[in-house]
This record gives sequence, structure tokens and C-alpha cells, in this order.
Amino acid sequence: MGTLTLDLLNFCRTQDFLNPVLPKQNGRVAIVTGGARGMGYETVRHLASLGMHVLIAGNSEEEGLQAVKKIRQDGSEGKVEFAFLDLCSLKSIRQFVQRFDARGLPLHILVNNAGIMLVPEGATENGFELHFGLNYLGHFLLTNLLLDKLKGSGREGSCSRVVTMSSATHYVGRLSMDDLQGRLCYSAHGAYSQSKLALVLFTYHLQERLTAGGFPVTSNAVDPGMVDTDLYNNLCVPARAAKKPVAKMLFRSPAEGASTAILAATATELEGIGGCYLYNGKRTKSAGVTYQRDVQAELWKRSCGLVGLEDDPGTTASGICHGRQRRRVGPLPSSINNN
Repeated sequence: MGTLTLDLLNFCRTQDFLNPVLPKQNGRVAIVTGGARGMGYETVRHLASLGMHVLIAGNSEEEGLQAVKKIRQDGSEGKVEFAFLDLCSLKSIRQFVQRFDARGLPLHILVNNAGIMLVPEGATENGFELHFGLNYLGHFLLTNLLLDKLKGSGREGSCSRVVTMSSATHYVGRLSMDDLQGRLCYSAHGAYSQSKLALVLFTYHLQERLTAGGFPVTSNAVDPGMVDTDLYNNLCVPARAAKKPVAKMLFRSPAEGASTAILAATATELEGIGGCYLYNGKRTKSAGVTYQRDVQAELWKRSCGLVGLEDDPGTTASGICHGRQRRRVGPLPSSINNN
């Protein structure tokens, strides 16, 4: 391997973002979806080390309890526990929220981390295409159902935060409002990139509504970069074989990949700042279509219909998707430094 190639590889690796010293989070409560492994696990581990009470929300009790045990053995300052949540089931999402509400806990941080990538064509329990249903719609419903709790837990100077994991693949995503399920022409990569694009649109529109309502909650999207996780297990055999040596040199570890999500969830510099797409600890411009408010609003409206929530008509200040209770739901133009 030539010197130029090695220099390039070293340059790529040194661009990883590592978090600065972050403030203690004692007394704050977080939910991290998909928190039993990969970047989700690293996010849970770090938040707990800051003193936070963290719930791992996932669909594998065995994996979840193993993660809880490991973090506890590491001597974390905070409390960690597992709660069952299947994002492929609207019923399971509602039951999860009902159980959480019944405990009377506050909620300061929601990290929408769970996801699948490049899986064969399939459907969720409710008939949604898997990528769109789990990556996007599941988190859309979960966030909406937890908004009252988030709003009630935040206050001026200490906002609650919604952190949503997107991906650079959203830049090539295409959103077809008439075929959100990809039934006309299915492509695993197209379905995955569309779900990540939808998450950015959701993040921005949620922040617009939160700002309009004056609520102490912020919403940001995160791009973790190329991370060596189990998401790549669905690549074809030759691609998996080719990935292994490349991953060791160029891909980030799950801990490195989780850094920006952890920053978004805790950093003092991001207090009160929402509507951002964050990469390497910095605010970065997302795909042009994500800033189109008509597209944001149309996707929001259709998503409400798909998951069985009502969307308040009229201006964004009037409210947000709601079920039994009326839900009202701030982007702040501030730059974010890497240090």
C-alpha cells in the first residue's frame, strides 16, 4: 500500500469527532431505542456514566438485560434498565408509552436510534415497508406519544431534547408521497435512504411546531458517519467480505459513531438549539429537499394518517399530531463548534 493511500486513510481516521467533557446529568431521564448494542449501547453507556437514568427500549429482552448487566458491572453512576418496545408494531409502541406514563417518571431525552438497513423486502405488523415502518414511522409515533412528557419535563434553560439518528444516505434519498411503501419498485437501498430522509424532514418540522408553540423541547438530527455495526450484516456475501478490511481502516467504532448523538443529548452548547443536522459535532447542511416546508408538512400529515393520529389543521402553531389528548407542540439559527 502506497504512502499516499496510507496518508489518506490516516486523514480519514483523524477526522473522527470525540466529545468534550460533558456536564453531569443527575436527575435526568432518557429513553434510547435500540440501546442494547452498537451505537445505541454506547449512547446508553455514556449517558449513564453522566448520572442519567436511562431506559433501553428494544425488542430483545435477552440482549437488553445483558446490556444492562454489563453497564452496571462497569460501575456506572446512573441507573440503567430495559423496557420492551417493538417499533414494527404500533400496538407495542402505544403499550410502551402507556407503561412509561404509568411510572410517573419525567423524560428529558429521547434518542431515536434504532434502525435496520438493506433488509430484504418485507412488512411490519401493520403492513408498512420495513425500513419506512421501523426506522421512520415507529419513531414518528413514539415521539408524538411522548411529547407531552417531554414538554412537561423541560423548562427554560434546561430543555428536553429529541435526538434522531439519520444518515448521509439521506442525501440520495427520494421521497415519493404516492409510494412511501416502495410498492411500485422496491429497492432495499432506496427504502433505507428514503427512511433516513424522512427522519430529517420529521426533525425539522417537529422543531418548527415546537418553536411555534413555545415549548421547552428541541429536536435535532444526527449523522454518525460510517460506523462498523451489525447494520452491514445484510450486505451480500462479496460486499461483506470486501467491507471487513475497509472497516478496520476507515469505519468508526460504535463509540466514535455515538459521539455526536451524545453531544446532541447533553452538551451545554446546544441548550435551546434545535432544527439542526449534526455531523462530527458541527451543524451541517442537509439535503436541499429537507428545508422545503411544504414537503415537511405533507409528510407529517400523511404520517399522522398512517399511524392513526389526527393532525391539527391550519398553522403549525395550532398543534401537532394527537390521539386522545390535544398535543401542541423550538429552529434556532446558531452555529455549533467542534470544540
